[in-house]
Amino acid sequence: MEVRASTLGEVVEAVRAYPRLRPKGGGTKPALSAPREGEVGLNLSGLSGILEYTPEEFVFTAWAGTPIAEVEEALRAHGQYLPFHPPLKGKGATLGGTVAAGLSGPLRHRYGGLRDFLLGVRFVDGEGRVVRGGGKVVKNAAGFPFHRLMVGSLGAFGVMVELSFKVFPYPRATRTLRAKMPSLNEALSALERLRLLPLDLLALDLVPPATLELRLGGFPKSLKARLEGLKALLAQGGAQTEVLEEDGAHWEEVRDLRFLEGSPIWVKVPAKPQEVARLEGLPLGPRRYLDGGEVLYAGTGPEGLEALRRAGLPHLVLKGAEDPLYPPPPEAFFTKLKRALDPRGCFPLG
Repeated sequence: MEVRASTLGEVVEAVRAYPRLRPKGGGTKPALSAPREGEVGLNLSGLSGILEYTPEEFVFTAWAGTPIAEVEEALRAHGQYLPFHPPLKGKGATLGGTVAAGLSGPLRHRYGGLRDFLLGVRFVDGEGRVVRGGGKVVKNAAGFPFHRLMVGSLGAFGVMVELSFKVFPYPRATRTLRAKMPSLNEALSALERLRLLPLDLLALDLVPPATLELRLGGFPKSLKARLEGLKALLAQGGAQTEVLEEDGAHWEEVRDLRFLEGSPIWVKVPAKPQEVARLEGLPLGPRRYLDGGEVLYAGTGPEGLEALRRAGLPHLVLKGAEDPLYPPPPEAFFTKLKRALDPRGCFPLG
């Protein structure tokens, strides 16, 4: 069963009317949004639209069901963007679903992830109360920081209805350098060097078996010299390099996780560069390490998912499994918050 809510009042009414609710935005992460037995789906796609946008202050507020694509279209008109590069934009992802899943894309490497750009939230808790945390502008994030609590909460503490973000100016120009290294070891060595140098890269990804992709942004005249410097640096490790001059479409495909299409299970794995070799030994399918090796997005099947769990590696399933979160959150922390915000157990975890 599914009910729709297109106003704050309808969200409050639904929370008070149904004992088990699972919010859904664009449905781009079905492992998190598809109702299980005994649950009612709460479709928030109608709770959409930008409420406030002040380009000169680099902030906006929007309903949680607003598609990322709609937000970015408005920002683009003023030369601005969301630097944490929310994934699945082209597939219909919404602001609320992105925050609930805690997802950031490849461009998070330069300025940080979603948590660094979320200013405030308004949500409906498990008793139908409207709660606000944070603020709407950078200089006034008043109140308890509930907005930070909501990042990656999987909707367990309430239904987000309104979100405020800060944004940045979009780079004047961008270029991408693709470097094919002789082996994974050489790729990891180069990755570590690049992470430690003050290069101001927008993105730094590892594409197995041994390819690095670096995205640069800035003034057009400066990019040529920076690219030549990076080519020389990577050549020391035996890299074969090529430059993508028109790289926008490429990174849109990456952020939409197009490389996972065809895989039955999509999974996000927190990682570290030193864990890449271990992860590469698991039976995973198409995959990509973002943010200098800090995050892995992988496609897999049941065997790969089981291997992750046997290895004790934390992960979040976005598609293809009914048990999306491993391991469960620490009980001492989670239970106290759950009791305060959702004492009736209205909202499932993942």
